[in-house]
Amino acid sequence: MTSHAETQDDFKVERVASVLRHRVTDSIRNAILVGRFSPGERLPERELCEMTGVSRTLVREALRQLESEGLIVVIPHRGPEVARVTPEQARGIYQVREELEGLACQLFAESASDAQLAELRETFQALKRSWPRGTALEQIASKNAFYQCLLDGAGNEALMTTLRLLNSRIMLLRSTSMQAPGRAKQSIAELSVLMQALEARDGKAARAAGSLHVRNAANVAIAILRESLAAQPAAVQ
Repeated sequence: MTSHAETQDDFKVERVASVLRHRVTDSIRNAILVGRFSPGERLPERELCEMTGVSRTLVREALRQLESEGLIVVIPHRGPEVARVTPEQARGIYQVREELEGLACQLFAESASDAQLAELRETFQALKRSWPRGTALEQIASKNAFYQCLLDGAGNEALMTTLRLLNSRIMLLRSTSMQAPGRAKQSIAELSVLMQALEARDGKAARAAGSLHVRNAANVAIAILRESLAAQPAAVQ
C-alpha cells in the first residue's frame, strides 16, 4: 500500500481524554501501516511525541499496546522498533487467516441479516472508491470497515476475538501485499466475486471466494518479504 498524501498533521491526535490513549495507539499503528516507519526502524519517543502532539506518557502506553499486538519489539539498549515479519511467520498468519476468514464469509452468507448485507454492500462501494483516489490512511480505514462489517454479520464472537488478536499483523501484511503493482485491482475483483456469493446467500461459494482472496494476497506478500530479505545483505554492504 503506497502512501501518497499523508502529512504530519494526519497523525495529530484529537485531545479527548476518555479515548486519547486509543487514538494515540491508532495514530502510531497507522503511521507504521502506511510506511512512515519501516520494519526494523527505531521509534524514538521524541519523534512520536512530535508526530502525535501528545506526551511521552501517552506514547509509552501506546507502544506497550503495540508491543502486545506484535507490531513493535523493544530491543535492550536500543528501544522500540517496528517488528519484522519473516516469510515463514507471514505464511503461518495467512494459513490461519484463510481458515478463519473463509469461515466468516460462509457464516455471513448463511446468517447475516438483510440490513447487515446492505451495510456490507455500502462499505464495499466505499472500498472501491478509496483505491484509485484515496490516501493510504483512507484505504486502510475502508478495508477495515469492510472486514468489520463482514465479521459482525458472521455473528461468531469466538471467530471475531481470534482474528482481533492477529489484526495488527494482518493489516501490516495487507499493506505489504497492496504494494505490488496491480494487486489493488486484483483484490477488488476478488472481493467482487465474494460479494456476488454473499448476495446469493451461497455459503460454500462465499467461503471459497474468501479463502482464494487470502491465498492470493499471501502469495504476493510472501514474495515481497522474500525479496526484501534477500536484499538486506546487499544493503548492509
